[in-house]
Amino acid sequence: MAAITCYRKKRNLLLLTLLWGLVIVALLHLYSQHMEEESKSFGYYIKSRLLLQKLIDSHTPLPETKVTAVSPLEELLLLEPKVDKSPVLTEDQVIQEIQRKLPSLPITFWNQYKNKAMYFKNSSCARLPSIFELEFNNIYWQTLRTSNGTFQLFGAYYDIRKLSRIGPALRILGMINRIEPAVKTYCQMWFDNLKEPALVKVMEYKYIWHKKWGNYKQDIYQPYLIACQIPVKYHKLIPKSVSLVEKPCDIATNNLRVIYNLPSKKKDFAVCVKGLDFLHEDISVRLVEWIELLGILGANKIFFYQLQVHPNISKVLAYYEDQGRVEVTPLTLPGGQPNIPNFQHMYLIKKVNHKRQNELIPYNDCLYKNLYNYKFIALLDTDEVIMPLGTSSWHKLMDKILPKAFAVKNETSASYNVRNVYFLDDLLHEHGWFKNIPRYMHMLQHVYRSKNFTKPNQYVKCFHNPERVLTLHNHFPLACLASSCTSYAINTTDAQLQHYRADCVRTLKKSCVEYRQNSVIDTTIWKFKDALIARTAKSLKELGFFGS
Repeated sequence: MAAITCYRKKRNLLLLTLLWGLVIVALLHLYSQHMEEESKSFGYYIKSRLLLQKLIDSHTPLPETKVTAVSPLEELLLLEPKVDKSPVLTEDQVIQEIQRKLPSLPITFWNQYKNKAMYFKNSSCARLPSIFELEFNNIYWQTLRTSNGTFQLFGAYYDIRKLSRIGPALRILGMINRIEPAVKTYCQMWFDNLKEPALVKVMEYKYIWHKKWGNYKQDIYQPYLIACQIPVKYHKLIPKSVSLVEKPCDIATNNLRVIYNLPSKKKDFAVCVKGLDFLHEDISVRLVEWIELLGILGANKIFFYQLQVHPNISKVLAYYEDQGRVEVTPLTLPGGQPNIPNFQHMYLIKKVNHKRQNELIPYNDCLYKNLYNYKFIALLDTDEVIMPLGTSSWHKLMDKILPKAFAVKNETSASYNVRNVYFLDDLLHEHGWFKNIPRYMHMLQHVYRSKNFTKPNQYVKCFHNPERVLTLHNHFPLACLASSCTSYAINTTDAQLQHYRADCVRTLKKSCVEYRQNSVIDTTIWKFKDALIARTAKSLKELGFFGS
């Protein structure tokens, strides 16, 4: 019995020892977990502390205070979003910005007289329309709806050229969905400090097209230049704005600012470029080379019109616009024509005659904006250059050409045309690259051309005389002042139109085989090589095309 009792005591002692050991192990495990959590909290504190140190000026000494951990919410509260905190524009600043973006809108003139009684005889007749009553179409156009056709108006210009037989006049550029429009319309001309407008019947709808070229149909928007004579009693005044209406007393749905740019001194050469349609094709580097070459040749300014372009092209244009070397005018197609980027691009490719008719608006707007600013205006595409031969600039070329033209006909010509020759892309590829010229210099690399020029008067480009030209087409003037549109053909020994293309135009597909088979090397452009490489590289570097 005593043995059994002794055995039980030993067993109980062993169980008690084992149980105590388990308790000790459990306590050690809990302590280990607690220390691990403390370590994590300390790490978070260190990270938060470092973040706070970055937010505080490193030169400001920190006070000796007890640091506490920062929660994620508190960390977010310390952040400050970078938003534009520029002051809100004043009304005058808003008006200036609108005027810049819509140069054809007479918003400054309207704002000056908006609270004054401006009408003819009574308030129900020919009242100065509010800019909020105007009917706009596709941003840059203003509309007149008549009993026989709709007018989409783009710009108005003051014409006091000496050779104009109608005397001082307003010219309005736009498109009408009629051929040979018969509806009678009137100009309401507004002047500074005059309560009443001058009411003048439209004198002429000048068609800027030939019916033999196609699209001679009703309901297709056709390009026109509309003329209104300025009455003698207003000859000493410059109109500020003009509205086109069907009846003299109508309250107008359009009002165009009259453009009259008169410089202190006339410059030599302007270049006008039709609406750019390079939505997906990045020609930015080639465009830089082209702009720099025209600058070397003597172009004082290049006037671009922009439909849809690649972002890199926009960057290039903005760069040169900041320098004052180019001017960019945004452009849309009027009426029901598409302006959604990809759709518009397809439309212009498929509807070639529509495309060509629309191009006449920027060409003639460029002419009339610069009537008095330049001696010569050239209409060029970005793949074309009028290259002087035997002289080093356009100025020296024209000094040489003008006496020759006078010898043929004793009068100033309306234009001076240069014959076209193709520098096709694949002619270079047959001969390889020139190692001392950067490969990105497209024109300097492509010095193989077709031996033969296109025929005289076909695909030419001109230096136009703005004193003589009334309406312009891509290749020649369509109508002129004083007499017929005389055009002097510059000899191919004096200048040539260098046309850089992958292929010939569609109408010359058959001739293109001959052009390719008969090629010659023509390094005329190389006389500008060093200057052109240096200028192009400098601009590309500043534009960031070479990376950092």
